[in-house]
Amino acid sequence: MLPRPKPGESETDLLKFQNQFLASKASPAVKVVRKADKRRGDGGTGVEERLPLQHDRDVVSLDDFPDVPPSLPGPPKKSKFRSTHVHFEDTEEQLDHGDQHITAVLSKIIEHDTSAGRVTVPLSTGDPFPRVFHRSDIKTEAKPEAGKRSIFSQKIAAKRAAEVAQASPRGGQKNTERTTPDAPPPPVALETQLLRMEEQSVGSSHTQRPRIVTGEGLGSLAGEQEAQKIHEENLERLQSMSKEEILEERKRLLTQLDPNLVTFLKSQRGVDASRKRDEKMELEKPGKLVHLETSSRSQHEAEEIAEAPVFQEPAMDDEPDTEDSERAACIRMNVSGGDLPLKPQKDWLHMDNVEFEKLEWMKDLPHPRQKKTRKGMQARFSLKGELIPPDKDFPTYLGLHHHGEEAERAGYSLQELFHLSRSQVIQQRTLALHVLGHVVQKAKAGEFASLLKGSVLRVLLDAGFLFLLRFSLDDTVDNVIAAAVHTLHALLVSPDDEEYLDKTFSWYQGMAVYPFIPNKEEEEEVEEEDEDDDTEQIPMENKLGRKSKDENKPDPEVARYDVIKGLLKTKILHRLRYILEVTKPVPLVVLEILDILIRIARHSTEVCSQVLDCPRLIETIVREFIPTRWDPRVAGPGQFLASVYGVPCATAMKLIRVLASGGRNAAARLLNKYEMKNRLSRFIAEDPKDLSLRKEEAIRLSTEAFRLWAVAAGYGQACDLYRDLYPVLVKMIPSLSHLVKSSEENKSMYNLSIERATAMVTLLSQITQTAGCRAELQAQLSRSGPEDGDQIPPPPVSWTQVSGLSPLIETNLKKCLKDISEPDTWQALQPLATTYVIYLGLYYSNSSQQPSVNTVDCLEEVERLTFEVVLPLLSQPAMQTQWEMLRPCSVLCNPLSCSPAPESVPSIVSLSCTGGKPPVSLVGSQSPFAFLTALLALVNGITHIHKGLIGKYVSVLDAKGLNDYLLQSWTTGPPSISHSSVWLLRHEYHLQYFVLSLAQKMADACPDYGQHASLHHCVAMILLSRLLPGSEHLGHELLLGLAFNPKLIPEGQAGGPEAADFSDILHLGSRAKLTQPGSVASITPRPSRGALLKEAYQHLPFIQACYLSHFAYLEPALARSRVVYQGRTHLIQSMLLPEVRGPTLPSDWPFLPLISLYNKVTGAETQWAVVKPFPVDLVNIVTRSLQWVFLLETWRDRILQGISSAAKLVRLMCVFLTGSDLFLEGAVHCYTAALLSLYCRSKVLDSLDLDAPLPGLASFYDLYINLLEHFEAVSFGDPLFGVFVLLPLQRRFSVQLRLAVFGEHVSTLRALGVPLQQFPVPLELYLSPPENNPHLLRQYFQTLVRGVLRQSWCPVLYVVAVAHVNSFIFSQESTTQEIDISRRNMMQKIWLLADEVLKRHLLYYKLPNKDSPVGFDLYEQLPPIRLKHLHTVTTKEHQEGTSLPHL
Repeated sequence: MLPRPKPGESETDLLKFQNQFLASKASPAVKVVRKADKRRGDGGTGVEERLPLQHDRDVVSLDDFPDVPPSLPGPPKKSKFRSTHVHFEDTEEQLDHGDQHITAVLSKIIEHDTSAGRVTVPLSTGDPFPRVFHRSDIKTEAKPEAGKRSIFSQKIAAKRAAEVAQASPRGGQKNTERTTPDAPPPPVALETQLLRMEEQSVGSSHTQRPRIVTGEGLGSLAGEQEAQKIHEENLERLQSMSKEEILEERKRLLTQLDPNLVTFLKSQRGVDASRKRDEKMELEKPGKLVHLETSSRSQHEAEEIAEAPVFQEPAMDDEPDTEDSERAACIRMNVSGGDLPLKPQKDWLHMDNVEFEKLEWMKDLPHPRQKKTRKGMQARFSLKGELIPPDKDFPTYLGLHHHGEEAERAGYSLQELFHLSRSQVIQQRTLALHVLGHVVQKAKAGEFASLLKGSVLRVLLDAGFLFLLRFSLDDTVDNVIAAAVHTLHALLVSPDDEEYLDKTFSWYQGMAVYPFIPNKEEEEEVEEEDEDDDTEQIPMENKLGRKSKDENKPDPEVARYDVIKGLLKTKILHRLRYILEVTKPVPLVVLEILDILIRIARHSTEVCSQVLDCPRLIETIVREFIPTRWDPRVAGPGQFLASVYGVPCATAMKLIRVLASGGRNAAARLLNKYEMKNRLSRFIAEDPKDLSLRKEEAIRLSTEAFRLWAVAAGYGQACDLYRDLYPVLVKMIPSLSHLVKSSEENKSMYNLSIERATAMVTLLSQITQTAGCRAELQAQLSRSGPEDGDQIPPPPVSWTQVSGLSPLIETNLKKCLKDISEPDTWQALQPLATTYVIYLGLYYSNSSQQPSVNTVDCLEEVERLTFEVVLPLLSQPAMQTQWEMLRPCSVLCNPLSCSPAPESVPSIVSLSCTGGKPPVSLVGSQSPFAFLTALLALVNGITHIHKGLIGKYVSVLDAKGLNDYLLQSWTTGPPSISHSSVWLLRHEYHLQYFVLSLAQKMADACPDYGQHASLHHCVAMILLSRLLPGSEHLGHELLLGLAFNPKLIPEGQAGGPEAADFSDILHLGSRAKLTQPGSVASITPRPSRGALLKEAYQHLPFIQACYLSHFAYLEPALARSRVVYQGRTHLIQSMLLPEVRGPTLPSDWPFLPLISLYNKVTGAETQWAVVKPFPVDLVNIVTRSLQWVFLLETWRDRILQGISSAAKLVRLMCVFLTGSDLFLEGAVHCYTAALLSLYCRSKVLDSLDLDAPLPGLASFYDLYINLLEHFEAVSFGDPLFGVFVLLPLQRRFSVQLRLAVFGEHVSTLRALGVPLQQFPVPLELYLSPPENNPHLLRQYFQTLVRGVLRQSWCPVLYVVAVAHVNSFIFSQESTTQEIDISRRNMMQKIWLLADEVLKRHLLYYKLPNKDSPVGFDLYEQLPPIRLKHLHTVTTKEHQEGTSLPHL
């Protein structure tokens, strides 16, 4: 066996080992195999067969040298994508590829011309051998230049300059000093001589030498002469061209040449100038430069030298580098003499020459000063993430200065922090991540909103900040991982959001929350609008399609609109699991990782499934952070928690609870697979003070255990634990009453105890609801047979097991209500009292439906609760304060309170608002919404069970604070829909719904109710258009009981129709009498507006049925919402509400039947679209919809104010586009005409804007063209239809609409016979301002002259055309010559018209007048100005005798 080299052996030993190896002829351990590239055609070269130790690559043999080079292989096949790939080129391979044959090198050899080269004669020294160069013999100075040069290179340059100076003649120098190696000639004189020699060679002082064509290779003299000749020809050519020609030629050349070649040519001027400057600097000698020698000079001499000029002014006027020399002199003066940061000492080795460039870094930094410019400065941050003012000076020992850009300014920019975070130094990476984390925290807090331009978070995310953190998580250093986790926690997690959601968990329907899904991109929204809501299969397919679409997108693109999805695509769950399982970081990092997982789980149900499916993630969390046994010494009271591993953690329990909220399947997996039932029993059965944990952590852990159990019970799961823990729970309930009188020595502990109590009562509420479903499920199971399939088993808890809890809860509630008059105490106890009231409401609602409960006993219990608890509570003065606090805390009354935070980004959902959540806000400490909502829910439950008690609660509806709140809430504009507002609006809508539900019961039970009926009806109508997804059940109840309730519309019974007729008689509310167009159909005497209102009021039940049938597409969502609000826990699928993209119903839902019918007609050909007469149902649907809209526009006009006038008009046009002659039906025609008269009021017409984008309509022009086509086909000249055609032709609207009528659809003019007396729009809107479109004016004139537009056919447009033509021909405005010629020609043609009536109308038009037979007044005699102008034009035409062209 061959020996191997050992440490310490020399190179001779290595060669010896090599010879031994070669002599043994052993095969090498590694064999190099080179595969041939088929595209290059270099296969079969045999390179792979060579041994790696044989270096015979470049062996050349000249024997039998071929005369002709061998044929080279053809051009290789190029790949389109090869240039985009990363190539690792081998130098040897490049040499092999280039050295294909010796003939390729020796076939044509051109020697380099050295005849023009400069030869320097060696200096004669007189010594037998050349003198050895030593750099200490040459004295020079360091020169601050763009490129740094070492001391040795400076010495060499000085030596060469000395040699050249000795060889040069002395005649051209101004100073005749003797040249010696120690005293070289002045550099200025030497440069002067060289420059003069160059001028003589060129022949002219102003002519430059060529830089591109130099003549090299053509001989010294001939080449230069030829190059100079070409250069002079180019200059003459340029001088003969103008500036524009030069620029045009330059542009042409730049477009034809290769950009790389252009860049090279541009760089030649800079290279030539820099080469000259380098040569000049090399020739300079430091004879007159400052040379510091502290050993032989005093301090005074040094100061004098520092004040002396660095360079002597040259004698030449055309010195090219004067500015560079002066700049270099300034730099040297700045660092010379007394300005030096240190003084060189005599005994310092090799420090006799000062290097100014290096000393420049040792100077003190200049003081920062703010630039007086409008351009913003770069933001810099301290190590704590604070923004540093640009003009503030900080000491350097704080570590805020560095050698980056703007070195004088303290702090780090975001770009520098990004760069520092990828450093190879661990401390630098950690520091950068920590600083970025602080910056993110302060940015989310809004500290930079008024100081910086733009959003810090947006800039960071756009720069790839998310993936920077993801890369940092993959680091192998614990400190870097901890810093990355901390920064990611600051970016994703908002502690305020979790605090808000935990606080509202025990509110009415507080467990159900909206998912944290960002708004999708526009293209995704368009795709999702096409989903058919009638079935559930298609939306599921679309969801799967979107999921696969996200999987195919790159990570940055997904993270751009959804950060959580972008992180999940990077396998962040697996990395976090590895950190928790293997790395085992410090407690703070563990808690932050759990918070990040909670934030990820709140995204959606799909993400919860991904978290559960991550291998060993949940197992690790449950095993390490929710153990049932742990060492009590590890986390004892007062002990520092060095590690959270093996110790119960409340944050881990909260993570399990959030995952369980994602769906009933996830909850079942957690309870069964991970044995969470045992852990729930462990932390609920034992009192928190008995746990071997810190007291605060023990209470939090118990609270989260109760909440997790409540979520599971909300699905009807884990109810078997109730039987096991029933004694413990019954014992806990009375102990809650002690919280009322507890001392407030430790307020934080007291608040934690209140949270635990509310969580326990919420658990009891869910168990009570589940027990209430047992009888229903038991009955279904007994009625089912084998053919019915699997049935849901009844829950293991019965009603009798929960019936004994209500007395205990009621007792505790009475004790809490005693302190309602004490604000401080009530503020702390209000959350607990709220859960007590919610429990009682749920208990009695379910108790009345139980077959085992006696109805009489239930009614007696409800009466006792009313008279002993509820009514005394409502009569207390403190309740008036609660009602009055609704407006200050309302989101609807204060829209700015829920506006998104200034640093919110769409890709990261946050509930934070501008200004946070102060005490006076919906979730503030002084908010009454939670308690009043629970109280109103209890009152509704009581009145639903006992109808005789409805009148007892009339004081609720008479509360002044409540009515003021309702009035302001519905008159305020619609709230903005965002993630920071929807979760608050949902709770406020609950309160409004219970108030309206009580008002409905009051209206049905009390005949004299009507004082607040109009207010409650308006609130109900507005609430219908504001309800959010997940509240479909509330909307359905409003449609059933309030929206179409005649008792809530007192105008129909109190003389409302008669008042409408009287208003029309007196012309109130309009500039003129509202006229209604007639109809071509045989309609009996047209009913008045009052008669139409009376008929609509009587048909309210039919209108209700019509709208309920058109809302059938919401049936699947309604079923999901109903089971949640009815408390049918066995059917609830998830605690996550549907994703919010807007309200459930559109704001224009009263027009929904018309829009639905129009979409059906335009989408497909239906039977009733071609068969006459129409089915009765179709006519009834359109009639009911028009009746409802007409009723609302008359008595509830403010409800539809949110819909623009143009949108209303467009929706009414659907009546004419739905069928052929549907508009001719009597009821349809009457209500359409009545609505048109309302929309033609002056205020409505002034607000009409057809040019603005309309919701649900892509183009109004296309709709209008469709309307014209229908008018031409089926209108029969109906005046009502004609008014809708004429309305968009007003002067202020698009001219394209008028051109369409007078151009492609000119035949419409024959049927537009709307009488002027029936036209409801003032003619002034069509005539002012005068028309200025030449093409349209020509169309007006042609239709009049040709007889297409006549006064008997189309009176309205006849007036419009005559007025605009008259205004055009007599206009005195200055305009272009073309328009003036057209104006004169038109007047000449009018003068020659044979139709004297039309001629008189066009020339003598005065003003519009509907009462006139022709629609306008005429001049009896033209005004003098017009008469003179007419005479001038016509006389000139008569004199010239010009023939007019035919029209």
